[in-house]
Amino acid sequence: MEKRRELGERIGYLRVAADHTQESFSEATGLSRRTLQRIEAGTADVRYSDLLKMAAVLDEDVADIIRARR
Repeated sequence: MEKRRELGERIGYLRVAADHTQESFSEATGLSRRTLQRIEAGTADVRYSDLLKMAAVLDEDVADIIRARR
């Protein structure tokens, strides 16, 4: 549960750093805003296919998104 929350926080941080609102990120990734809210809150697991979409929009590697920051 803790790791899922940390991943959601990283995704939210990267989204904001890329100057995306949840709405614009939703449109760019094709994911619903509600799904993004759940992922960022750590209450939903992220599918690999969704990570690929997010990584493409954020211009990041999936490995860098899921790698825990120390």
